[in-house]
Amino acid sequence: MNPPYGREIGHWMRKAWESAKAGAKVVCLVPARTDTAWWHTYALQGEIRFLRGRLKFGHADQSAPFPSAIVVFRASRGADRNGTIKHVGPTRSNTARQPWCVARCFTA
Repeated sequence: MNPPYGREIGHWMRKAWESAKAGAKVVCLVPARTDTAWWHTYALQGEIRFLRGRLKFGHADQSAPFPSAIVVFRASRGADRNGTIKHVGPTRSNTARQPWCVARCFTA
């Protein structure tokens, strides 16, 4: 999912998180806006991988004016009976040993 980066992003992140609770795996390409409400409410509930540098799409002359992150919501890892994600840690898929950061999050 690559949501619009405006004020609607929180709605898209909520839908992605709810879809994961319902059993889907959702991969989100989002701006790394760690100071926003949607980041703390939804992004921190998933696996976070910060991208190095700034993204540049297609034949654009300039890159994005902000850092980006991949947020992965997985219902199957760390979910309790109600689908609430209790803990998401690093996966073993990083076999190339590329640098990335994973946030470990706990819900009340």
